[in-house]
Amino acid sequence: MYDGALGGYTRWAIVFLIIFVLFILLVPYATTTCCTTGSY
Repeated sequence: MYDGALGGYTRWAIVFLIIFVLFILLVPYATTTCCTTGSY
């Protein structure tokens, strides 16, 4: 593995992408569980 600008950018891009996908998947799940259990 080389420590180049492209390698650093791709590593951070992959980490950011994983966090973003997890955030998109967890937000609707959290809101549905909160609304179904808390509002009623």
